[in-house]
Amino acid sequence: MGGSVLVTGGSIAGPAQAWALSRAGYDVTLLERAAAPREAGQNIDIRDAGHDVLRAMGVREEVAANTTGEIGLRYRDPAGRAYADLPTTEGRDGPTAELEILRGRFSEILRRLTTDDPRVEHSYGDSIADLSQDDHGVDVRFAGGGVEHFDLVVVAEGRNSTTRDLVLGDAVTRVSRDQYIAYGTIPRTADDDDWWNWMTTTDSRMVSTRPDDVGTIRANLSFVAPDLAIDKIGHAAQMTVLRARFAGVGWATDRILDGFAAAPDEFYMERMDKVALSVYSRGRVIVVGDAAWAAGPTGMGTTLALVGAYVLAGELDRARSGSGVDHTRAYEGYESVIRPYAEAVQTLPPGGPRVVLPRSERALAVQRAVHRVLATPAVRDRVEKRLVSRAGGDFRLPRYPLFD
Repeated sequence: MGGSVLVTGGSIAGPAQAWALSRAGYDVTLLERAAAPREAGQNIDIRDAGHDVLRAMGVREEVAANTTGEIGLRYRDPAGRAYADLPTTEGRDGPTAELEILRGRFSEILRRLTTDDPRVEHSYGDSIADLSQDDHGVDVRFAGGGVEHFDLVVVAEGRNSTTRDLVLGDAVTRVSRDQYIAYGTIPRTADDDDWWNWMTTTDSRMVSTRPDDVGTIRANLSFVAPDLAIDKIGHAAQMTVLRARFAGVGWATDRILDGFAAAPDEFYMERMDKVALSVYSRGRVIVVGDAAWAAGPTGMGTTLALVGAYVLAGELDRARSGSGVDHTRAYEGYESVIRPYAEAVQTLPPGGPRVVLPRSERALAVQRAVHRVLATPAVRDRVEKRLVSRAGGDFRLPRYPLFD
């Protein structure tokens, strides 16, 4: 009824896209480079229109039953003293969203939507080496040596997608955020609580711990620096850099560093450069998720992945006629809906990371004063209403008969 589609990327956008395309009548191959489903990962959140997509999938209640238990954001100083709290507000997404869930758990929920679906094949341990396309489809050559033909290809990979670069490399612009974030999982202790604890210190450094629902703590270290390629130098070398950069910072920093060193399989580091594309498709190949619009830590990446998958399938279904599917019209419809939303919610405030991560003691003192003001109930209520929904309330998820 729809044709064959290769969806490459098995984390969030890919499984969501496989589900949506199956609903639209396509035969889908969901390809993941890793040899098995990825179970690791940090806390992610679903906001705004993402709630509506989860309802269409029929999994919102399951996601809500598997949240991390985080109760809000608590700011601490280098001595570990809490000085401002932003607790969760029922029914409203603040710094801690209503739906905070571990990436691996959420990916599993999405994958299960198509585990027994005869239209969806799950394939692991391979990747796209090359592809060529014409008016009749896309011939894909895999790194493992196989060659297959598909009607369409959807690239649902991460910000450093190699498949995207094969097809749209000349359309990609990277905007430097000058920010690195190192993530890991560390043991939970009796002193830990269910707050998202955040400590900022001089020289643009941040230390953070977040609860999970499996008895451990998800931690990260963030700092501002030019591109030093330290996200590519291996775990041992990265730990040397982190120990030097975070020496003497205080609070939980040494514990986090020791935890990162002891569990290399749970650790990764990334540079948060923004990826912007002048076009989202070329021929029969199209991108969704971080491959299309990755930004800094905006809190909207997962929501955009869900919304993008939903809209692309809806537009392909809408572009169906007696003669088949006009994928060009569908892709244009998808971009007209998604681009304004993605550009609105993935734009960081002026100054970007350097505002969130101040360098000097004076700037840090100003930031702490602002945190204390934000923590007052009246101000917090106004800020949450006006700023947390980064689309400004203007975006409305399109209705497609496919999902009714």
